[in-house]
Amino acid sequence: MRDDIIRTRFAPSPTGFMHVGNLRTALYAFLIAKSSKNGKFILRIEDTDKNRKIEGAIDLIFRTLKKAGLQHDEGPDVGGDFGPYVQSERLDKYIEFAKYLISKDKAYYCFCEDQQNFENRDHGNSFKKYNKKCRGLTKEEVKKNLSSGAKYAIRQKMPLSGSTSFTDAVFGMIITPNSELEDQILIKRDGYPTYNFANVIDDHEMMITHVVRGSEYLTSTPKYNLLYEAFDWQTPIYVHTGLIMGENEDGSVSKLSKRHGATSFEDLENLGYLPEVIVNYIALLGWYPKNNQEIFSLEELVETFSINNMNKSPSIFDYGKLDWFNSEYLKLKSDEDFIKICAPYINKAVPKDFAFFKKNNKDLDENSKILLSILRTRVVTLSQIPGMLMFLKILPQYDVSFFENKKSKSSIETSLKILEIVISDFSKILIWSLEEIKETMLSLAKKLEVKNGTVMWPIRISISGTIVTPGGAPEILKLLGKDEAIARMEFGIKKIKEYLNQLYNS
Repeated sequence: MRDDIIRTRFAPSPTGFMHVGNLRTALYAFLIAKSSKNGKFILRIEDTDKNRKIEGAIDLIFRTLKKAGLQHDEGPDVGGDFGPYVQSERLDKYIEFAKYLISKDKAYYCFCEDQQNFENRDHGNSFKKYNKKCRGLTKEEVKKNLSSGAKYAIRQKMPLSGSTSFTDAVFGMIITPNSELEDQILIKRDGYPTYNFANVIDDHEMMITHVVRGSEYLTSTPKYNLLYEAFDWQTPIYVHTGLIMGENEDGSVSKLSKRHGATSFEDLENLGYLPEVIVNYIALLGWYPKNNQEIFSLEELVETFSINNMNKSPSIFDYGKLDWFNSEYLKLKSDEDFIKICAPYINKAVPKDFAFFKKNNKDLDENSKILLSILRTRVVTLSQIPGMLMFLKILPQYDVSFFENKKSKSSIETSLKILEIVISDFSKILIWSLEEIKETMLSLAKKLEVKNGTVMWPIRISISGTIVTPGGAPEILKLLGKDEAIARMEFGIKKIKEYLNQLYNS
């Protein structure tokens, strides 16, 4: 191991969103580096595939790593001793190294015009194997083609017999017959390197000691090793991760994709999962702690993580388990932090003048305390909050039948009577506090000699327009404010009277 300092890298392509599989690769690379003394975590952007590059994807990579807490020690934005850290800025290096291999008779110029079919194999497409047509060209033939300006790719000369083996830290010994390996393209006809080639050059030059990537790259690793051997370079330690699978509707599993639900960090965050929850959960998709602990801060992951506890078996991305993680994390938040986290989602569902905190005071006001009590035990993902509270901003349309409830002994007729009386009682309240509201409602139930629920049910229906609400009638009344609450109850009275008039006149 070079100087006993572990150097890992995360090398994403700027081709779109950050899939949880990519984020897990970044996390494991980060943890392997940071769990060792003086370890370094490097970010490198692999943008040599011009056709797949998406505008804004690099900024998304930066944002995601920052939110996840995976701070890199070297990279395009922070610099370092081994830059540039963007492959498109290193093109001259790749040509230079490829031509070096040609000079050592370990690579050759390939002038076959139908290169695209073979080049696309790098991206997993199934095309016929290259027939090594140009491998046997004489020096004179090569010189003639170059002099005429013929376009060319550069291919590596693979061994024609024997096998190539390597030991992976997770999957163990892997042996591949060399007959299965074609003469891989190093430089494409457009002058850009293939992923396989640039990857090896950059890892060597940046002194990467541990290469972390998905198990789908296991079959490509012999090609990387043969390149290291061709240059007489030290090979890194390979750490391949097991697949992340998703459960299909029929109960079967397949590689995690959008058909299973949100699969990117950004999408999961938009659904209301906390960044630290996403990181914690994906850490356990392919790694298990010895003590069966489940809740980890990033600092605790750094202290606990070990390659020895990584699992090569596929992991199932369980959205129900992710929900549990999120709810547990929210429970651990202080009251103030909980409200602050929820605030952007609450704002989507409450009037604009709704205040969460008293000005210049960190203490929670009464409305915030009520929201805290309502949401604390109910919220699983933050994105649920607008749906829970939207009735605070807009009274939904509701049917008069909602006023009927056998358990509360509430009927449409009793609801009308109670609403007419309670409006008068509420109008007399000078300070619209939760205590005053509750006392007024309980006093009315006692005066009418009915159950508390008989009073509260029609009030809750008229002010929320829904049968199921987070919180009871007193809490909703307080959040709405006196004027809005009374206006909604008056609308409820009007709604009942119109219904009864139609019923009696029909």
